[in-house]
Amino acid sequence: MRALEPDETGVARGIYWERFGDGDPTILFVPPWAIVHSRIWKMQVPYLARHFRVVVFDPRGNGSSIRPPDPASYSEEEYAEDTLAVMDASGTERAVVVSLSLGAQRSLLFADAHPDRVLGQVFIAPAIRLVPDHPMRGRYAQRFQEELDTEDGWAKLNAHYWRRDFRGFLEFFFSNAFTEPHSTKQIEDAVGWGLDTDAETLIATSLAEGLDEQRTRELGERVSCPVLVIHGTDDAIRPFAAGEELAAVTGGELMAMPGVGHCPQARKPVAVNLALREFVERTRNPRKEAVHVSG
Repeated sequence: MRALEPDETGVARGIYWERFGDGDPTILFVPPWAIVHSRIWKMQVPYLARHFRVVVFDPRGNGSSIRPPDPASYSEEEYAEDTLAVMDASGTERAVVVSLSLGAQRSLLFADAHPDRVLGQVFIAPAIRLVPDHPMRGRYAQRFQEELDTEDGWAKLNAHYWRRDFRGFLEFFFSNAFTEPHSTKQIEDAVGWGLDTDAETLIATSLAEGLDEQRTRELGERVSCPVLVIHGTDDAIRPFAAGEELAAVTGGELMAMPGVGHCPQARKPVAVNLALREFVERTRNPRKEAVHVSG
């Protein structure tokens, strides 16, 4: 049972989307890696739909969206086109675009191509190549398609391991995504969402090329709308320094969350929801004096 059922659903370009509420403006939640689907936003939708219009969608590769076998179908450009298709199909002229993790890359591309349709951008735990990755994760990410002689730790970030024990990878990954104490429910939820896709699909998404540092910087420097970056200082998936750097590059605000891991919206939903509401209200009332967000 869900806390709130959608007011409208649809499919655009093979992408399943949902709309909640009728307020103004619209918040568009852009999905992260296809290891999860739009339920990753379940702690945001019921609250924010009371105040705004909310649109979410499943990424290609999970949930009720398409799962093409070709890695090229999972490029960041394809995900950015999905974002545009969902906006058009849902009748969304402009929106505050909120992303999590890998969603930062496709959100940057979308905003660069369609700046007139973006009121503001919020990046939560952005997965971008502006700073070096965590050493062990980065080391094994480069060996993703190799047969390894170990399955310890981040060696599980490996195509061959996923084919042998997909659930084992999901449990490992989400135990690192949720580093906070008492995260059992969040980990169980996320593993279940991960099992809504499969190893071969997730391998295809992982073989697609993301944005490199130079292009990320170029896109970030061209951002003209208000920006808020939210990042946990204990993020074991993507370094906190990445969020710091994205805020600097875009000229945005940084909301540091001490002791928080990779999914602040799930582990600290009240703080994140209030920050989102304040940010969205400021985009609706741009003449209002900005209230600085601090960690």
